[in-house]
Amino acid sequence: MRFLSMVRINENSGLIPSAQLMADMGKLMEELTREGKLINTAGLMPTASGVRVKLAKGKLSVIDGPFTEVKEVIGGYALLEAASQDEAIELTKRFLKVHGDEWNIECEVRQLMMPGDQCPGQQ
Repeated sequence: MRFLSMVRINENSGLIPSAQLMADMGKLMEELTREGKLINTAGLMPTASGVRVKLAKGKLSVIDGPFTEVKEVIGGYALLEAASQDEAIELTKRFLKVHGDEWNIECEVRQLMMPGDQCPGQQ
């Protein structure tokens, strides 16, 4: 099964990943890639360089960032291959632990729908 682990951050915290954090993260990503657990990962540019494309009542609009009304944003993601949601959670915990005590971040872990999957509640 595939899971998307979305990293939620406060982009206004002023924290910048240290060289040590990047090195530790690199080691973890190499290990998980070698094991076939990490499919893809990336950080996202700040919301100041993003846009939102919105559909409301049949009308499209484009809103330029930054999105100041939001305290937490998706700052990155990891696409994981795991046998279960529990395994995906454990992999995500390993990612969070690399950050140490300095960071306050969280990840939302959700399973990807694959061809043939039905949304819960559908018959």
